[in-house]
Amino acid sequence: MPTKFLTKEGFQKLQEELDHLRTVKRQEVAERLHEAMEGGELIENAEYEAAKNEQAFVEGRIQELEMLLATARVIEEDEKNHKNGTIVVGSTVTIQEQGYDAETYTIVGAAEANPREGKISNESPIGKAILNHQVGDTVHVETPSGTYKVKIIKVK
Repeated sequence: MPTKFLTKEGFQKLQEELDHLRTVKRQEVAERLHEAMEGGELIENAEYEAAKNEQAFVEGRIQELEMLLATARVIEEDEKNHKNGTIVVGSTVTIQEQGYDAETYTIVGAAEANPREGKISNESPIGKAILNHQVGDTVHVETPSGTYKVKIIKVK
């Protein structure tokens, strides 16, 4: 199993989600189940089925978060900038594909990747391609639809 990386912020966010699920969401689902059970025939009770499905989802997410938080490697601030500007998980990188505007991303673990927020996974095609490279390097990005090149403009 590959190492799962988290930034301190990502770890905190997932810990807060786990706490919310354990305390608030579990209680809400339990109340919904109780109310649905009081509603009569359980066999034909759609609300009961919906509550049971939600309970299964919540419990599954709790287990997933517990496992992730117990085994994840948290990237420390000083790790981001070591190795003379070499890109590591936690680095913020500006890259440019020929003919396109430069784009800036922060390399994070898959659990906290969110491209809309400029956070891409170290397991994504771009993330994999630029890891362990430095400013000035041109790297080939392998995607299902083909290969393209990007130049690394800035690393912080």
